[in-house]
Amino acid sequence: MLILVVTLQSCNQDLTLQTYYVDNELAPGFTSLDVPISILDIDEEALTKEQLEAYESIEKLSLIVFVLDESNKEQMDIEYAKVKAILKDPKYEELMRGGNSTDGKFVIKCIADGEDVEEFILFGNSETSGFGVIRVLGDDMNFNKIAELAKVLQNTDIENSPLEKFSGFFN
Repeated sequence: MLILVVTLQSCNQDLTLQTYYVDNELAPGFTSLDVPISILDIDEEALTKEQLEAYESIEKLSLIVFVLDESNKEQMDIEYAKVKAILKDPKYEELMRGGNSTDGKFVIKCIADGEDVEEFILFGNSETSGFGVIRVLGDDMNFNKIAELAKVLQNTDIENSPLEKFSGFFN
């Protein structure tokens, strides 16, 4: 009996964003999408050297959204609390937060080793829409270069891309 208890406890790992995605990607109320960065249709010829390096360091975007409707407010609150608890882990370094209680709030976090970032996390919510998480995954991403690339992304036509339904959580 003792061996069974020890075995079960060793298998019980803390919830991570990756396991949260896998557990919920097909669950009611959720919408998810994994896309390569190329879906943004960025003109690589127009990028500076730093922007191109940042662009090439990103492998994919992994998105999950809980869409709020009149029947799932209680479930949304539970799921939102789960994601907030995951992101309280000290491995997620907070870079920025913003928004307001009327339109919604967002936070940008990362998992980094010095200047090399393994993952950026954008977590946003809206009292009227729900919440969403975007994981920007890549190799040796650099925050300063990604910030330069973000300037280019502001001019990207998100409204006519598969990412359009996610954009409302991060405006």
